[in-house]
Amino acid sequence: MGACNPSLAATVDARVPVPSLDLPAATGLHSRVNDFSARSLHDFRFSELVEVLARDGVVLHHAKVLWRALHRDGVVDLSEPPFLPPLRRWVDASVGEGKRFFLEAPVVVDEIHSSDGLTRKFLLRMRDGQTIETVLMGYEGRHTVCVSTQAGCAMGCVFCATGQMGFVRHLRPGEIVAQVLHARRVLRAIDPTKRLRNMVLMGMGEPLHNYDSVLAALETISDVRGAGIGPSKIAISTVGVVPSILRLAEEQQPYRLAVSLHGSTEEERAALVPASKRWSLEMLINACRRYVELTGKRIFFEWTLIAGKNDSAETARRLVELLDGIDAHVNLIPLNPTGGFAGVESDSGLEFQRILIAGGFPCTFRQRRGIDVAAGCGMLKADKRVRVPLVQNE
Repeated sequence: MGACNPSLAATVDARVPVPSLDLPAATGLHSRVNDFSARSLHDFRFSELVEVLARDGVVLHHAKVLWRALHRDGVVDLSEPPFLPPLRRWVDASVGEGKRFFLEAPVVVDEIHSSDGLTRKFLLRMRDGQTIETVLMGYEGRHTVCVSTQAGCAMGCVFCATGQMGFVRHLRPGEIVAQVLHARRVLRAIDPTKRLRNMVLMGMGEPLHNYDSVLAALETISDVRGAGIGPSKIAISTVGVVPSILRLAEEQQPYRLAVSLHGSTEEERAALVPASKRWSLEMLINACRRYVELTGKRIFFEWTLIAGKNDSAETARRLVELLDGIDAHVNLIPLNPTGGFAGVESDSGLEFQRILIAGGFPCTFRQRRGIDVAAGCGMLKADKRVRVPLVQNE
């Protein structure tokens, strides 16, 4: 459910109850490589791709060439690159319709440009017909892609369009990677001198509810042999999936963590974030303290300001006490309109910010992008096509 979510009209049905949010089991290299159904080449990490080709007698050099074609050059048609004969034979025999492997090439159903001249929103159709949204945003000196990690979201945050549409399915690693590759191709077409340097997992879905696929995708995206977006330039946004926050810390994952907080008491947060009934505010803050302790890294706390709900001076003072001792930066987010929530944008942001800064916490307002095309925070949404069991990961 991250923090930048778009909206091209969805059919809303019942949300999956939060108490059923079982985290998927880890999926290892052996099971991924030995899956006998057709697989996307973009699903594989580099080590997995090397193993797949080695089993067919194709040496490491050719695996590196194929990886570069897929992830640095971003090719969508493997008939084009001038591969040497061993790799060309493997590709012709193994990749394509009715064969063992396919390329992740989502269809662009719609592309909308914001009047700000800096934002483009893409409605992408996956192989099974499911649509998701991705946003490319321009800032001074940099471009950022906001990607989706699930179709829909099970977290049900009341002010978020994705949460309002309910959960459909997890995205595979290749479907996450493909969004970044598409954004890179678009940016290259706009200006070949520009590079995509930043990525936020703040589109549709809760990234830490799809942990294994997300981390596999990020390993690929940050690989210097491919897209090469540095881990410090990648932010994972979570509503507060406590077990996965602790797992990030224990695994010493190098990416930045952003936590959607939105409430300073159990009652205040539960009214906005139903997932807090599963992982309480106390559990979340304890996990954040443990994360900082184990990683030594700052956490970015996201706070959507909603008039009369969480924007009072008293709430700001409680937030200062709540975050005491945590290396934290608070990112204030103006409420963006969604059809399913009647909340009102707050006009108390400057006072809220002043109290936080006086309490010793860096506090900034998120720059708004693409509001006129529903590409802003909490606005992403797409047509529901497929429903699968919630516990499925891949």
